[in-house]
Amino acid sequence: MIKRSADIMMSIAFLFIFSIPMGILYVVLAFHFKENPIFKSVRAKYRGDGFVMYKFRTMRSAVDSNNEPQPDSKRVTELGQLIRSWSLDELPQLLNVLKGDMSLIGPRPLPPEYNELYTIEERKRLEMKPGMTGWAQVNGRNNVNWKAKFQLDVMYVTKYSLLFDLKISLLTIMVVLKKEGISQDGHVSAERYKK
Repeated sequence: MIKRSADIMMSIAFLFIFSIPMGILYVVLAFHFKENPIFKSVRAKYRGDGFVMYKFRTMRSAVDSNNEPQPDSKRVTELGQLIRSWSLDELPQLLNVLKGDMSLIGPRPLPPEYNELYTIEERKRLEMKPGMTGWAQVNGRNNVNWKAKFQLDVMYVTKYSLLFDLKISLLTIMVVLKKEGISQDGHVSAERYKK
């Protein structure tokens, strides 16, 4: 109850603080991509149920001759990469937090199709709401492999406390300012998880 109350108060506060920058970014991206600047994707929330997660668009909707999406490295733009480097693409998720699908802090939300790939231990990451940032994000982010991320997520769930959340909050500020772990080697963000 305390965590949810904090999520509501802080998401409202952050939406107020960042309302003007988000509005400007929305307009700039609308002109830049010539399409909806808000990218929507289905992710797994608490207990694995699906929800629509919001992000600012950083890639063009480009496809190849077979009508398949081109690699992320060919679709991301310079502006999109800049936005990613400051994690500004994540700001619309404050709306997901306000709606209750996400928390400010928790395991990052992943595609629902990953649910069937987790081990019994890894499925514990679904026992809390996904977060905008989390223990894995301040311990390497996309520079650590999937198994290590899942271990860090499970550690967060099993050792959760408000002080733990406060620690992650402070570490997140440092990680964002240092622009650490934004992408995995050879990838724009991180490669898809395959068991």
